[in-house]
Amino acid sequence: MTKVAIIGNAGGGKSTLSLMLGKAKGLPVYSLDKLQWNAGWLPTPIHIFNKNHNALLAKDKWIIDGFATWESIRKRFEKADTIIFVDHPLWVHYYWALKRQLLTIFRPRPDFPSGCPMLPKTKELFFMMWRIHRELRPKLITLIEEYKKNGCNVFHIKSPSELKAFINEHAL
Repeated sequence: MTKVAIIGNAGGGKSTLSLMLGKAKGLPVYSLDKLQWNAGWLPTPIHIFNKNHNALLAKDKWIIDGFATWESIRKRFEKADTIIFVDHPLWVHYYWALKRQLLTIFRPRPDFPSGCPMLPKTKELFFMMWRIHRELRPKLITLIEEYKKNGCNVFHIKSPSELKAFINEHAL
């Protein structure tokens, strides 16, 4: 486990898992949210995002946390030796995301660029989560299965209890 792609819907615990796994395995952790966004919720131009993403993929060791573009997902999976898909029931993602959104009133998210207040984006976030779950999740499952058949180590985490068990086994 030296090149790990962690993916899944928002609010599933990916960032926390990434940090814990990175510490346990001695791997650097990179959040795609920091590559995708700039202060004021300005998106990074795609050519700059691709350049920075490719630079991460060229490194010897990494944990990359996030979704980003479909093209970037394919590139990450191609380079990864491990894919971790955090795929709770949608209501869990909503509940955990809402708790996180409310907590950002008191403390900003360390895995996001400064100048990106989370609370005003809650409605957009929840719509995006629904779209990912309904439209992109089935495609993602099919894509992950391709890599699993080709020998990539795949973990499909389907519940908070499975996430806890994974953390206990691999990240403590």
